[in-house]
Order: sequence, then C-alpha cells, then structure tokens
Amino acid sequence: MTFHVERIDHVVLRVRDLEAMAKFYQQVLGFSIVRRVERISLIQMKAGASMVDLMQADRPPSSDKTGANMDHVCFRIEPFDREDILARLSPYGIALGEIMQRVGAEGEGPSVYFHDPEGNQIELKGPAAETASH
Repeated sequence: MTFHVERIDHVVLRVRDLEAMAKFYQQVLGFSIVRRVERISLIQMKAGASMVDLMQADRPPSSDKTGANMDHVCFRIEPFDREDILARLSPYGIALGEIMQRVGAEGEGPSVYFHDPEGNQIELKGPAAETASH
C-alpha cells in the first residue's frame, strides 16, 4: 500500500500571546476561528484549505534574533497582486521583503516574506508561472 501527500493539513504555532496572535491572523490574513480548546490553550483557524493552530506556550529564546519557533510557513494566495498585498498589510505596519520568484509546491512563482508579531516568518506565494505545452 502506498500513499501520497496532497497538501499541508495544518501547522501548529507555539505563541506567547494567544489572543493577540489570533487577532493578527484574522485581521491581516483573513483566517477565521474554527474552534477553541481551552483545556490546552489552543485556537484552530481556517486558512483556505488548511488550518493554522495557535497554541499558548512560553517559548525559550531561540539562537537567532527573531525568537521564532520555525523558519517559515507558506500560504498560497491568489491572485498575487503586489498592490493588494501592500494595501492589506501596510495598515498593520508590516514591512514586506522583496517580491521574488521562488519555487513552491506548484513550481516557480512570485512570493514575499514578512513576520507576524511574535517573529514567525510568513511567506505569501502566488501561482506558479505557466509552463510551455509540449
């Protein structure tokens, strides 16, 4: 028997300020709260076809400057429009990195990085460039 991975099901972020982080992901990326599990201080959020779980946890400082608990998580968005992205993020004081072509699950396409309030690096990834038909 074999199986194949189809997509990211969910990502769990360990966060210091659970409510502030839930508010950030709701306001900035449009995620919606699906469920709260008070017993373990967890908020589950719908992120397109995937989930992002925020779990209350005091994290020790990491060896890098961000204090992040992972390198980054990438969310596939469409359309990928620089002006729309800037309009959505700038009211929150979010500085974007350079928009570049990067390889993702669907191939090479535009992407940009920024950080959430607790230093986790987020990548927004657009659709892969069309490839020539054979």
